[in-house]
Amino acid sequence: MDGTGERAARVQIDRKTHENEVNRVSALVLIAEDEPEIAEIAVAYLEREGYRTVHALDGKVALELHLALKPDIVLLDVNMPRVDGWAVLAELRRRGDTPIIMTTALDQDIDKLQALRIGADDYVVKPYNPVEVVARVKAVLRRVAGAVSGGVIRVGQVEIDAESHLVLVHGGGGVTHLSLTLTEFRILAHMARAPMRVFSRGELVDACLPGAEALDRTVDSHLSKLRKKLEAAGACGMLGGVRGVGYRLAGVA
Repeated sequence: MDGTGERAARVQIDRKTHENEVNRVSALVLIAEDEPEIAEIAVAYLEREGYRTVHALDGKVALELHLALKPDIVLLDVNMPRVDGWAVLAELRRRGDTPIIMTTALDQDIDKLQALRIGADDYVVKPYNPVEVVARVKAVLRRVAGAVSGGVIRVGQVEIDAESHLVLVHGGGGVTHLSLTLTEFRILAHMARAPMRVFSRGELVDACLPGAEALDRTVDSHLSKLRKKLEAAGACGMLGGVRGVGYRLAGVA
């Protein structure tokens, strides 16, 4: 590459870096938390990192703000008045794929699994370190950015458009659009880039859930939901487990 080409490439990289930084800094975080002191600390740490924030003291207001403001990510407490966090999570998942990090004082695996089954992208137990929460927010938003790059991938009946975050299943009855959570999309796209390869749980955690708690059941929960959605759309048998090894996305259904 000559000097002119190198300069042009460097300008493109610098511009992309600047655009990514602008996008990160302008991200809006909806904090659904009924304890004002906790919310104030989260707001302070997030805004210090350049994020915009909006605070809801109860679940009903959180749903209203989500509809009106379209936040980039939601920090959602489980024990919310008026509408609890589980109901808010379920409603947000019906609306779309806004990234959601659940927060709760309940340090039980069953609660974590319930959150992941409904569609949470991550989970933080109270009392939490606000620095950790900021790190989790950054990690999830990085996954969002990663999920919108990479072009179109086709595996069997499934078509994945990484730029538009769109998944289509082609079948005899037509085309079905899959509504996936961020983590489900990330896992599907990652596996689709190497169809028929068997991925261990550890590999999927490292690639698709950075910063999340690496529980085997966490990955199993995401994959179970993803498999059910694929099967409901007609892509039966594409996603399966290999006993003692991991999971594989078949090239044909």
